Amino acid sequence: MSNDVEKSKDGLQGEHVDIDHVELKQNPDLMREAFDGENREHEMGVWEAAKTHPWACFWAFIMCFTIVMESFDMFLNTNFVALTKFKEVYGVAVAGSTEKVIPTRWQSALFQSGQCGAFIGVFLAGPITNRIGYRWTCILGLILMNATIFVSFFANSLAVMVVGQALEGVPWGLFIANSPAYASEIVPLALRGACTATLQMSWSIGSIIVAGACYCYNHRQDDWAWRAPLALQWMFPTPLLILVFLAPESPWWLIRRGRKEEALRSIKRLGKEKEEEAHQALAMMERTIEIEKEQGGNPSLIDLFKGTDLRRTAIACFCYAGQNFAGNLIANQATFFFEQAGMSSDRAFQLNLVNSCLQFVANALSWVITAWFGRRTVYLWGTATNITLLIILGIVASIEQNNSTNLAQASLGILISFVFAGTLGPISYTIISETSSVRLRALSTGVGRAAYYLAEIPMIYLSSKMLNTTGWNLAGKCGYVWAGTACVCWILAYFFLPELKHRTYREADILFNRKVPARKFKSTVIAVDENE
Repeated sequence: MSNDVEKSKDGLQGEHVDIDHVELKQNPDLMREAFDGENREHEMGVWEAAKTHPWACFWAFIMCFTIVMESFDMFLNTNFVALTKFKEVYGVAVAGSTEKVIPTRWQSALFQSGQCGAFIGVFLAGPITNRIGYRWTCILGLILMNATIFVSFFANSLAVMVVGQALEGVPWGLFIANSPAYASEIVPLALRGACTATLQMSWSIGSIIVAGACYCYNHRQDDWAWRAPLALQWMFPTPLLILVFLAPESPWWLIRRGRKEEALRSIKRLGKEKEEEAHQALAMMERTIEIEKEQGGNPSLIDLFKGTDLRRTAIACFCYAGQNFAGNLIANQATFFFEQAGMSSDRAFQLNLVNSCLQFVANALSWVITAWFGRRTVYLWGTATNITLLIILGIVASIEQNNSTNLAQASLGILISFVFAGTLGPISYTIISETSSVRLRALSTGVGRAAYYLAEIPMIYLSSKMLNTTGWNLAGKCGYVWAGTACVCWILAYFFLPELKHRTYREADILFNRKVPARKFKSTVIAVDENE
């Protein structure tokens, strides 16, 4: 074992090391340690886990905070189409209007180009992560991010800006594929929901900064009206790169690579400082990895679509793609939505800032919600609430319009965003990170996010078409469309979404291997000594 570990160190994390893990099932002492480690995970409450593992929470947040760059850029583009000077330079005149507008095709291109780049990035993330680890993959993405921002910043046409967004999208894909996986692997079981939910909080932080910057620069009469907000992107990558370099690697990834000693050091850095607890956690991880190892060798994309892993992949894809069908695109295009709902440009930017701050509050509330309620419960009730609100939005937009109905549409848009940010958004990341097997996690989160982009790209076009005055000009009537798609999501979730709260990765493996129906996951008992 020691020789193999040395080999892996010399390979600078790059070369795969095939190591036979300790046969835990034939070693009573190590099995006992694995039992104790898993029991300790189940017994630990949220507050106790947070007090004893503050560094694990910190490093999980840092990795999740990389998502702020995707959020920042995505919300920036949706604000640009409502920015006065940007419309003046790149917009076209519309009959009956004193203001220019960005044509629908360019709106869609600006919104979609980053997602197209990210689509490539998420497929690259799995193989790269399996080879060099979560930390070095993230560092690579941050270096690329620093470089690609130059293209957007110096762009002098919409075409060049679209290319810049596409290039920036590649590192976004690396971040979004790895962040939920890394966060779920380094924190105790009780904190998984809260820590993976910080991904949605990073989205809100990005949108708050963008909303504030665009509101401040909306009245500028030069190119800095949009170049200054673009330049603000450079404040993220370098500080994050330093912090990620200092972060510990996921012990699960290290054990899979046969680097047991490094995994033990990582476990201690993450909060289990006592030797006994650290070894128990190590044994628990080794046991789970050995069980999964019996199902296949080196992970590949094809494995995601074989046997029980196909079901797990489908759930990850559904949760990610479903985010686009329950009102989320109203939140992502909030400023433009407020303008189409009858608000002035200044008021639209003000409401967008309020909306972003309320989303942050909702994200914080989601920590309490995930601690008290199951993943399935939060998803179903959150979706049902937004279906109701979306139908009401459609009704309000269908009656005769005046200042009161305009304000009502804007308020409902904010409320829909608030509900999404407190339920559907954060809980989706938790479900995705818990559903995939340890062996395929890096690949599964990437493919799941790819499903998100596959759904989002046409939905962005549809959303722009519905809101734009040069398109269908539906304003709040789009609520009927999103309510219909959200209903489909609710039905699919009711029948196929399992409950994995308080389940270790070993228990999740067993439940899926036994093909337990989704609605029986919560009630099925898995003993601590079961391996199959």
